[in-house]
Amino acid sequence: MARTVRDTALESREARSRLTARGKPYYRKIEEGLHLGYRKPRGRRGKPAGAGKWVLRHYVGAQSYAVATIGAADDFSDADGHAVLNFKQAQDAARLQMVCRARDAAGIAAGPLTVRTAIASYLEYLEAHGKTAGDVRQRAAAHIDPVLGDIEVVSLTADMLRKWHLTLAKTPARLRTERGKPQRHRDLDLGNAEAVRQRRVSANRVLTILKAALNRAFHDGKIPSDVAWRRVKPFKDVDTARLRFLSVAEAKRLINACDPEFRTLVQAALATGCRYGELCRMQVQDFNPDTGTVTIRTSKSGKPRHVILTAEGIALFAQLAAGRNGGEVLLRRANGDVFRKSHQGQPMAEACQRAKLKPAISFHGLRHTWASHAVMNGVPLLVVARNLGHRDTKMCESHYAHLAPSYEVDQIRKGAPQFGFKPGNVARLR
Repeated sequence: MARTVRDTALESREARSRLTARGKPYYRKIEEGLHLGYRKPRGRRGKPAGAGKWVLRHYVGAQSYAVATIGAADDFSDADGHAVLNFKQAQDAARLQMVCRARDAAGIAAGPLTVRTAIASYLEYLEAHGKTAGDVRQRAAAHIDPVLGDIEVVSLTADMLRKWHLTLAKTPARLRTERGKPQRHRDLDLGNAEAVRQRRVSANRVLTILKAALNRAFHDGKIPSDVAWRRVKPFKDVDTARLRFLSVAEAKRLINACDPEFRTLVQAALATGCRYGELCRMQVQDFNPDTGTVTIRTSKSGKPRHVILTAEGIALFAQLAAGRNGGEVLLRRANGDVFRKSHQGQPMAEACQRAKLKPAISFHGLRHTWASHAVMNGVPLLVVARNLGHRDTKMCESHYAHLAPSYEVDQIRKGAPQFGFKPGNVARLR
């Protein structure tokens, strides 16, 4: 965020009212070679003076400056950020003109920076630094570009972004739709607290993408201020979903219910906790039987990691890699094709139905299953986080900490009062 320069003589209308009217503006340096000035008008023929003007002075070389008027000061009217500016808003406007001058001097194509352009630049940045951009591209194309794409970034306001964020949270989830046909949506019951929570989680994710793109543009000096979106806060206390994970017995039923070509993919997910995309990109050479690990070369964070396998996992991957070239994709379909995006959805749903898993579980739930059982078996959260590819234990603590054996649980089970409740003779059907 650009630092706001302080000046007690210019910050408030009361302080400016005490200044003496003169021809030369009262200048304050806000950047190297850039000064913001306040020109106080003189009254004419006994009439009171009007509002002062904000001006900028930009050094252009050869001991000369370019001077321009920015707008009216908030001497009498409240600042609106456009026609009437307070001291801070005048600084932002001066910095914007400085950025435009720098772009012109560098030969950068003139024209406003729109939200769509900022998103495109952010996608280029992600891809250049080896980070996954597919999900960002899809969410931006679906939820950001259609509404905000053509708006100039400098024209964004906090109220505009809050309204967009709230509307997004009330919009039903999109369904897969044939090309050329109107977009279909799921039914959304706004009276269902869980459904509302899920839509708010989705809206927060899109807001995070938008903020990241705009912050990148601000960091690169393409815009003078980040105040508008910094004031927009995500929905609070919505990331508290109960994670669905399978018991060991349910996992065995699921494996047995899978088609043969899909079964190895499910087994690999349960053995590693890896994401679907990571498994699809895995090559034979990524499995190291000497260390009992499998290497994830491209992960969601863009950083490689080594996943430690159990003895069962080592045996599985040794079988999958036996007699194959190192450059081959490790997990393939029966016809030799690789698994691609969304190839897991239908087979997973069918396997859950055959295994009579209610509620059904998504493929990503296999990752939660690995992590949940690891934590319940006493694996430290830091170790689980590293195997999953997280930077720290924050995510694991929020999702799995309650599953870990703890001193508090042991003491309550041991010493809390018991009242002789007797269970009835009703037993749960398997």
